[in-house]
Amino acid sequence: MSDSEVDESKLPSTAECEERCQEFAAITGTDTALAMFYLQDRDWSLDRALNSYFEESGASHSSDVVDTAEVTSNNNSSGSTTPGDPSFRIRLMSWNIDGLDKRNLRSRTLGVCDTILKEDPHVVYLQEVVPESEEIIQEKCPMYHMIPANDEEYYCAMLLKTGHIQVEETKILLFPNTKMLRNLLAVKCTVKGEKMSLMTSHLESTKDYGNERKQQLQQCLKYMQKREDDRTVVFGGDLNLRDKELAEIGGLPDGITDIWEKTGKRPEAKFTWDMQRNDNLEWSHQFKPKCRFDRLYLRNSKPEVIQPVYFELIGIERLKSCQRFCSDHWGLLTHLSILSKLPKV
Repeated sequence: MSDSEVDESKLPSTAECEERCQEFAAITGTDTALAMFYLQDRDWSLDRALNSYFEESGASHSSDVVDTAEVTSNNNSSGSTTPGDPSFRIRLMSWNIDGLDKRNLRSRTLGVCDTILKEDPHVVYLQEVVPESEEIIQEKCPMYHMIPANDEEYYCAMLLKTGHIQVEETKILLFPNTKMLRNLLAVKCTVKGEKMSLMTSHLESTKDYGNERKQQLQQCLKYMQKREDDRTVVFGGDLNLRDKELAEIGGLPDGITDIWEKTGKRPEAKFTWDMQRNDNLEWSHQFKPKCRFDRLYLRNSKPEVIQPVYFELIGIERLKSCQRFCSDHWGLLTHLSILSKLPKV
């Protein structure tokens, strides 16, 4: 049976899916992103997903179950079972939500909103927002202040959680070489009391525009470097970047790090545009590429006050309403620990 022919009556509820993801992550010592990959491909059978994981990883299954059951019990008793719970973390999400695809736009945007409400990020970077999707997001996520970088065609936007973020300044910087209405949205603010500069962009698309994209990336990186030393800077979005292009401009400047790399370079969270798993985009070619187009970069303040500790893909579950994914891109979710607020051990 193909994905489009799945019998929805036999699928577990959303709550049950989330519970199985949490249990898989606890037993394997991994996370819910990897759990989603294994469970979705095995009709949400936890036993089959676990067996496949341990067979492929070469790990022992039986002993891990007993040990993790105790860990899960302890976590439940402490009142925190997810990495998003601690008050000493800042949660930041980035996602190209593919507003240019008009098919199932409302259903897919509602799926984006559901993910935002579930993950409860403090900051959301969005790319390929269109007026119709902006209206839906404004309605369904009223606890966020939305800052769009434009109001026509398609554009980036930023969602900032009310009560946690104080905005000091907003800037929209134009890319002089853009052929695709691209720009940089930058917000100077405090997040949970920490001084930050938040930046998102959607760099020029397709292989043919590599030179323009490299110039835009350099402009963004220079802007990161020039921010005040006492501010943590997080820049990211759909950068459409190829590793070769980054190498051609000399790599990342000193002091700027790739958050995916900083948190362990997990292969499960690497590819954000994956035609081998995501079929939203019609692709007639035999070779199905997977690329790390979406990235998040960090420039620490002096002294350092923020540390990335968690990174995963989001939006990797197929929507029941339309049997498609929210976007042709997976989204990114990172958790940043505030070092001064970490609990004393």
